[in-house]
Amino acid sequence: MKLTGTDALLVVDVQNDFLPGGALAVPEGEAVIAPVNRLAAHLPHLILTQDWHPTGHASFASCHPGKRPFDTVTMPYGAQVLWPDHCVQGTAGADLAPGLRVERAQMVIRKGYHRHIDSYSAFLEADRRTRTGLAGYLAERGLTRLFLAGLATDFCVLWTALDARAAGLEVVVVEDAVRGIDLDGSVARAWEAMAQAGVGRITSAELA
Repeated sequence: MKLTGTDALLVVDVQNDFLPGGALAVPEGEAVIAPVNRLAAHLPHLILTQDWHPTGHASFASCHPGKRPFDTVTMPYGAQVLWPDHCVQGTAGADLAPGLRVERAQMVIRKGYHRHIDSYSAFLEADRRTRTGLAGYLAERGLTRLFLAGLATDFCVLWTALDARAAGLEVVVVEDAVRGIDLDGSVARAWEAMAQAGVGRITSAELA
């Protein structure tokens, strides 16, 4: 696939807490690091996201008496999966993964820092009103096609891909550079939803 100056790689949440041994480990999450590094060296623009929760975030099961991780509750903005405490601001778990070569990153979007709203997408928080500013940044830079990599396929990558398409961007997910949590078939449903929204799907070998 031919790249142009309007292409960007968006690396989603490749952080310690999502890797093996982390508080919310994504199966095989470490496998995304090598393809992400190849892509980061090859694409003309690089943007990162970083989950960045305050202590006591509303998405943490520990803040809901009687609830356990992966239970679902109803929040003012809708259904919310509850998670183990993870990616707490300033902790090692919130750090970008060791070995990730992203020195060329031009922007880091931190998300999930509002205590009472979760945030999967790099564009809109879970209330579907609070914007991160990424859409405006991409528009001002003239970047029109996003290649997505990172964690997790069925949550933050999915929501980011769908919101990017809704913003009028061309979106391609690099399938060997993502991994999912897979709650009751959620990875398969995510790929189906992205395909229906017009999201492309390639491997890193097709780019780098």
